[in-house]
Amino acid sequence: MSIGVQEAAIERNYKECSEESYQQTIDEICDLNWSGLSREDLINTAWTYYYFSVQFRENVGIARRMFPDDALLAELDAGERNTDNLSPCPGVVAVGERVDHDEFMRRTLQLESIDPVRERRLKAIGEAYLAQARAVDDKTRVLSLASYEDGGLERTFRAILQAKRWDGPLLHAFKHFLEGHVTLDSDPDHGHGSLCRHFIPSKHVYDLWVAFKESLIAGAPGLVK
Repeated sequence: MSIGVQEAAIERNYKECSEESYQQTIDEICDLNWSGLSREDLINTAWTYYYFSVQFRENVGIARRMFPDDALLAELDAGERNTDNLSPCPGVVAVGERVDHDEFMRRTLQLESIDPVRERRLKAIGEAYLAQARAVDDKTRVLSLASYEDGGLERTFRAILQAKRWDGPLLHAFKHFLEGHVTLDSDPDHGHGSLCRHFIPSKHVYDLWVAFKESLIAGAPGLVK
């Protein structure tokens, strides 16, 4: 076996091992009680996801700084930050308005007020999750993009969309966000996954997915069957 073939085999085995570790966590997220979720817990999920969207936007920024000449990353950046691909959405963004996707989620949360005690609890959960994500090294955060964009988040969003209660402006906007991202990510050849597939997730990406799962469950206890 040539050295080139050996290296390719090692890389393939490493990728398969890395994928297996975090894919199981994605399976566990998808198997949560999304279809039986109450409206209150679905709103809590929107709050929890907002903090994920912050760290995702940060990951894209880190990637662009580390690989400024990567044209595929530049295209991914254009579809995630300062973009109009989720406009319009009543109460959130006007026609043609450009925002970062986490800003879209921040505005979404403002569409419906919640009890101050509940809000403080959700903010504490979100900030704790962000602290975990920000403690991870920059390389791992960049490599995590492929695990998110190339199927991981699409599967997660489709699972969340199994929920039954979408009434009210906040949940209408959250559903618009989820459905929009399924469209952006689902094309295997031209979707967002194709723009970061050249990054191979490391085994440490697993820790980021576990932190995300735990924050979802902490925010919406009804997810546990």
